[in-house]
Amino acid sequence: MAEKANRLKESPEIKEEKKSSKSQKPNTAAPQRKKKIRFIPAFIRSEAFLRVTGLFLLLFSLFLVFAFVSHLFNWQTDYDKVKDATFAEYLADSSIRVNNTMGKAGAWFAYLFFHQWFGIASFAIPFLIFLVGFRMFFSISLLPFGRTFLYSLLATIFISLSLAYIFDDEQQLLGGSFGFYLNQYLVSVIGSVGVGILLLFTALSFFIVNFNWKPSIPKRPEIKGFPNLKNAIPAIFAGSKEAIAENDEDEDDISELDEVQEESDPEEESDELIPEAETEVNSGPVIELSLSEEEPEIPAKPSGLELTIEENENGEGEEELSLSDEEKDRMNLNDVLEDELPADMEDYDPTLDLSDYKYPTFDLLDSHGGSKVKVDKSELEANSNRIIDTLKNYSIEIAKISASIGPTVTLYEIVPAAGVRISRIKNLEDDIALSLAALGIRIIAPMPGKGTIGIEVPNQHPEVVAMKNLLSSDKFVNTGMDLPVALGKTISNENFVADLTKMPHLLMAGATGQGKSVGLNAILVSLLYKKHPSEIKFVLVDPKKVELTLFNKIERHFLAKLPGGEDAIITDTKKVVHTLNSLCILMDERYELLKAAMVRNIKEYNAKFIARKLNPNNGHHFMPYIVLVVDEFADLIMTAGKEVELPIARLAQLARAIGIHLIIATQRPSVNIITGTIKANFPARIAFRVTSKIDSRTILDAGGAEQLIGRGDMLFSTGSDLIRLQCPFVDTPEVDRITEFIGGQRGYPSAFELPEYIDENGDVSDMDDDISERDAMFNKAAEIVVMHQQGSASLLQRKLKLGYNRAGRIIDQLEKAGIIGPFEGSKARKVLIKDALSLEQFLNSGENGNFEP
Repeated sequence: MAEKANRLKESPEIKEEKKSSKSQKPNTAAPQRKKKIRFIPAFIRSEAFLRVTGLFLLLFSLFLVFAFVSHLFNWQTDYDKVKDATFAEYLADSSIRVNNTMGKAGAWFAYLFFHQWFGIASFAIPFLIFLVGFRMFFSISLLPFGRTFLYSLLATIFISLSLAYIFDDEQQLLGGSFGFYLNQYLVSVIGSVGVGILLLFTALSFFIVNFNWKPSIPKRPEIKGFPNLKNAIPAIFAGSKEAIAENDEDEDDISELDEVQEESDPEEESDELIPEAETEVNSGPVIELSLSEEEPEIPAKPSGLELTIEENENGEGEEELSLSDEEKDRMNLNDVLEDELPADMEDYDPTLDLSDYKYPTFDLLDSHGGSKVKVDKSELEANSNRIIDTLKNYSIEIAKISASIGPTVTLYEIVPAAGVRISRIKNLEDDIALSLAALGIRIIAPMPGKGTIGIEVPNQHPEVVAMKNLLSSDKFVNTGMDLPVALGKTISNENFVADLTKMPHLLMAGATGQGKSVGLNAILVSLLYKKHPSEIKFVLVDPKKVELTLFNKIERHFLAKLPGGEDAIITDTKKVVHTLNSLCILMDERYELLKAAMVRNIKEYNAKFIARKLNPNNGHHFMPYIVLVVDEFADLIMTAGKEVELPIARLAQLARAIGIHLIIATQRPSVNIITGTIKANFPARIAFRVTSKIDSRTILDAGGAEQLIGRGDMLFSTGSDLIRLQCPFVDTPEVDRITEFIGGQRGYPSAFELPEYIDENGDVSDMDDDISERDAMFNKAAEIVVMHQQGSASLLQRKLKLGYNRAGRIIDQLEKAGIIGPFEGSKARKVLIKDALSLEQFLNSGENGNFEP
């Protein structure tokens, strides 16, 4: 028994044994490498020597700083005493007295660095010495050493040369001898002006390379009413040069044209416009030149552009460039993908609406259990011996066994002897479970990526994985994932964080009481700790009506619902169907915007919108991620059937690219609940403990979930392999504190509103058809839309100072009332009422959607 017990090693020893076994090759004939002969004595390589040297350099750098500063005030008295003597004579002569604070040594070092070397720039020398000493003493670096050393060296040379070039210093205090002689040499080569240009070039190059400095030149303001006039003018007047040549003979006409140029705005540079215009100046009061599309000699001219020259009170000509009514209507439709925005605008910040929002703190969570897993050594040895004995009873020899300790399960990895078939060990699963008297024995034969066979054995005293430990870990805090989710700890006791956008949808299943609801809470809490309310919205479906009610408090921050809905937590089956179809409408609208923006996914779209490359006037807006959470999917299938399954399948197939992700949980993982269409679009799956192997295969397409021990023990599959995890525990009071903390802060005026949905029977998902339910700003919004002949939510936002959700709701009401047309992608909606009088008659008549334009 003692020999068997010695085969099991503690985790650190096991790792060392693995490393040593990997280094031993089957072919031992290879010659061993000869040890390199080290010429550095051992005491120099010791840590104590490095620390002592580092301490010396730290103090010496301080000595130099004090000496340099004192020399700046006393150099006139100390300069003559130091310059003519050698260092040995200078120190040996006791009659020499200096005023430097650091004595004769300090005065000599200051003279050496300032006058003989780099002048004032010598302050970089003690700085570099300090960095080296700090690194040697504390074994860490304050700054990147190589980059800092290079920049300090270049700055020393540049400052020394610049001061020597600017100041004529006989004692060479400012620039030092180095700067003095380098300046003399460069002046002899490129002249004094050339040295100045060289210094300027060096300084500007430094700012361009390191700070991306770019000089900005103010742009010429364009003529109001035509944003791209500079490109249109040459096309308008392309055929008018001959008329100007005829007018060149008349000096009076030329003088009048010059006066027109002087009276126009100099910033518009009209001197480039007037000479090319086909213009005839007579004594009449108004001369109008209209260039229409019927003139064949000007094919490149935009239609509807007119140039008029009018005489003012003094009889002097003034030019005015205007657009015809037809051209204005075409421009107002905003059917162009992107209008040029000012180049000097800062990047858009979606968090500005809630700029004072504070993320939840870790003290809102409880510390369940301990941070380290504690397993008795005797337990490991006993389990190891029982596994060896059981296999030996069936004539199966083991070459090696090792253990990896997890929070609830310990993985024993065995290496069978040569000639042992893996299937024999796999068939002994029940016998090993009987010998260990443990529940949930699971054999992995073979281990993926390893030449071993794994046997997972539950610990006698499992540890609770606290949500606080996962969220405060470096792996979660410093993650670069878009939607990070802390799913738990692995068998090797490592934190496991997954990205919901890479899944992109998640299917959870398990028997009652095995941890599904706690797992959903863990996912939601992970996202609440990582994302701002402007970046993510939740659509929560809770047929049980009790599991997700705690999240009602964050309705105005993180939740989304149908317009006019009372409760953001959806419990009614009919509203669930409407919500799913509304998400499909939102998906189609977002794809239209992505198509118009010429991007492939929401990440590229938001990056382009933040960079001000998409114009909000064209319907573009920042898109938050939307996470649909369904707690009990089986109940929805039983009550609604295909009405729920079809939109779920459509969202699962298409919604990934536009930032809509699905998380579906169910208790009954049968084939009539989790159909093949759903499974095909949910590659990421989580299986808690189930009752049968058939249910395990329904969820994971593999067995193993029936052998879990429950209470958060789960298998996570991404399509390739299975990972056994212990789900983190987050209790109801913790969720209550988190939602209370978020809900107590200032939020948006209402929850994020989803698009309206009209079912097959014509029932609307809200009460917008009822005139009494219309928005208070409905009439004012209708007047603005008719006046501008443009139906867009962004117009109402600017004119009425409304939020995007409310403006979008009013736009939907205007559509149902028959004032504007339907959504047309990136194009603005058509306005069906052409003037204010018709609108007033329409509103007074009480018509609703029956207006005939």
